[in-house]
Amino acid sequence: MASSEVVVYANGELLAAAAAARLVTRLVDLQAAKGSASLVLTGGGTGIAVLEQLRRSPARDAVDWSRLDLYWGDERFVPADDDERNEKQAREALLDHVPVDPKRVHAMAASDGEFGDDVDAAAAAYAQVLADNARPEDHGDVPQFDICLLGLGGEGHTASVFPESPAVYETERSVVAVRNCPKPPPTRVSLTLPAIRRSHDVWLMTTGEAKADAVALALSGAGEVQVPVAGARGQRRTLWLLDRTAASKLSNVYQPPTA
Repeated sequence: MASSEVVVYANGELLAAAAAARLVTRLVDLQAAKGSASLVLTGGGTGIAVLEQLRRSPARDAVDWSRLDLYWGDERFVPADDDERNEKQAREALLDHVPVDPKRVHAMAASDGEFGDDVDAAAAAYAQVLADNARPEDHGDVPQFDICLLGLGGEGHTASVFPESPAVYETERSVVAVRNCPKPPPTRVSLTLPAIRRSHDVWLMTTGEAKADAVALALSGAGEVQVPVAGARGQRRTLWLLDRTAASKLSNVYQPPTA
């Protein structure tokens, strides 16, 4: 796995705008090199702000949206029209405004979808989606995602993998059902850390002083059982995009550049 890189921005708005610009450039380069690209989306305030910035950017049309495979790192297991749902937020922020190919938008099931309230079936179905989209060169049942966008919580969770939860110990499955989350809504579907680590690039994006301890712990070598975000690493690159407050306790680790 690649070592971590950190870039610090003055505030969350600058971070979102800069991350959107980085994302356009990277997707265009990937599509030029190999024809298509794959992206794992995240929810949360920063993740959705990035998509909103991308929607407003004149550069968004440089991306061939029809040649982009879209996945989610996790999903709240709520009805499809629930405002808590990551997919709904992503569609409102960006996806409804660009010409994506519906067949390449791989959303996780809602609690009023084909599996009803069976969250285990929803997780197993998404694992099958990943397996069906994996190529022989991926050497496994998970596609090698080009970019995986992630946020993190103040206690160190990422996607819906929480500290010392069953999900953080999972080594075999690519997708799991998550129950009794300490943060509502309590039931979710999530990629596991091994699936996240199938990504070429992992971008960890967060803002706010409440995240500073988790950021510092993850970057100082904490174990992933206690700080799951420490286990979210890309094969080629792990990029931390932070605002000043989220990076405020990094001085004991190293001093990253400020953008």
